[in-house]
Amino acid sequence: MKEFLANLKRHVLTGVSYMIPFTIAGAVIMGIARVGGMIYGVTDIWDASHKTAQGLIPFFHTLDGLGGLALGLMLPVFAGFIAYSIADRPGLVAGFVGGVLANNLGTGFLGALAAGLIAGYIVSFMANNIKLPESASSIIPVFILPVFGTLFTVLIMQYIIGQPFSALNNALVQWMSGMSTGSSSLVLALVVGGMVGFDLGGPINKAAVVTAMALISEGLFIANTAAQVAIIIPTLGYGLATFIKRKKFSSELSEAGKASFIMGLVGISEGAIPFTLVNPVRMIPVNVVGCAVGAATAVSLGAVNSIPISGIYGWLLVEKWPVYVLGILVGSLIVAAGAILFGKGFDSDDVESVV
Repeated sequence: MKEFLANLKRHVLTGVSYMIPFTIAGAVIMGIARVGGMIYGVTDIWDASHKTAQGLIPFFHTLDGLGGLALGLMLPVFAGFIAYSIADRPGLVAGFVGGVLANNLGTGFLGALAAGLIAGYIVSFMANNIKLPESASSIIPVFILPVFGTLFTVLIMQYIIGQPFSALNNALVQWMSGMSTGSSSLVLALVVGGMVGFDLGGPINKAAVVTAMALISEGLFIANTAAQVAIIIPTLGYGLATFIKRKKFSSELSEAGKASFIMGLVGISEGAIPFTLVNPVRMIPVNVVGCAVGAATAVSLGAVNSIPISGIYGWLLVEKWPVYVLGILVGSLIVAAGAILFGKGFDSDDVESVV
C-alpha cells in the first residue's frame, strides 16, 4: 500500500509539473492584458464589447483571450501527463482527451485528476494483458492502446464520473466563493498560508498550492493570493535573519541565508529547508505562523493575485501590490524574528546538522 501511495503521489506531481508552465504562461498573458486595459480605464477587458473599441483596447482584449487559451490547456495537460506517468506515451491520448472532457463537463481539477488516473491505469492494464502474435504486436501501442484506452476513459467520464464530480466541483467553487468575502476570506488565507508553510514543498504545501492554482480558472483568486504570498515568506525570513544577526548562524548557514534570500525573491520555497531541519519542532510552527499571518495581511488589505507567480517579477501585476508586498514583509519578519529568538542549533559548524 505504501508503494502504491508513493507511486500515486509521483504520478500526480508529474501532472502538476507539466501543468504549471501552461498555468503561468496563460495567467501572465492575461495579467498583462488586464493591466493594459486598466491603463485605459477598462476593468473588464475580456468583455466582447471591447473588440471594436478605440486605441489598443481591442489588442488587449485579444491578448486576454489568447492567455485564456493557454490557461484552458491546464486541465488536459494535467490529466494527460498523469496518464503518461502511469502508462508512458500510450497513455497520453486517453489522458488528454479525458482532461478535455473533464473541462467540458465542468468537473474541474478533481475531474481532471480522475481522468488522468483512469486513463493511465486502463492503458497500463491493457498494455500488460493484451498479447498478440509477434507479427501483429506493433499495433498495440499505436492503435489498440490509444483507441480503446481513450474510448473506455471517455465513457467512464461521461456516464459515471461526470455528473457527481461536476456537482462536487460546483459545491467546492460555491464554498470557495463564500469563503472569498468578508471575514471568511481571512480564515481562508490563514488556512492556505499555514498549509503552504508547513512542509515547504511537501504534500501539504503542494495540496494547497495546486488547489489554489486550479481555482484561478474558476475566477477565484483569494486562495492563490494567500499561497503565492506564503510560498516565499520562509526563504526570505531566514535570509533576513542571517543578515540581521549573523553571529547566531554558522558560516554554512550564513552562506545559505544569502542563497535563501535570493531564492525567495524568485519564488522558490526550498531555500528555507536547511534552516527548518536544524530544529523542526521549533521552526515549523514559526514557518506556519509567518506564512499564515503574511497571507492574511495581504488578503485582508485587498491584494488580489490572479497569476500563479510568487517571485518579485510578478508583484507589479498584483492588484493593490503595495499591500501584497507588505504581507510578504510582515510574514518574513515574523519568520526572521522566530529564527533569532526561538531557533537553536543555528550556530553549529557541523554540516550534518543542517542537511
